[in-house]
Amino acid sequence: MNDHRFAVCIETGEYIASLEPRKLYEVIPDSEAELHDQIRVIDESGEDYLYPKHFFILLDLPEATQRHVARIL
Repeated sequence: MNDHRFAVCIETGEYIASLEPRKLYEVIPDSEAELHDQIRVIDESGEDYLYPKHFFILLDLPEATQRHVARIL
């Protein structure tokens, strides 16, 4: 199974320079963040940061699609 997960941003809150609505972001697994209703994504800076989980919709993509998207992001 491929470890790549992706989410679509649906809200930016005060992070308008770091997140874009309707954009796909790669999710970095972070079990500690999940305990606090947060999600770790690679944002517009190219680095991974924590954001409120409700800013995103997690996607359940087929493995082949995950690999393809991971190459282009």
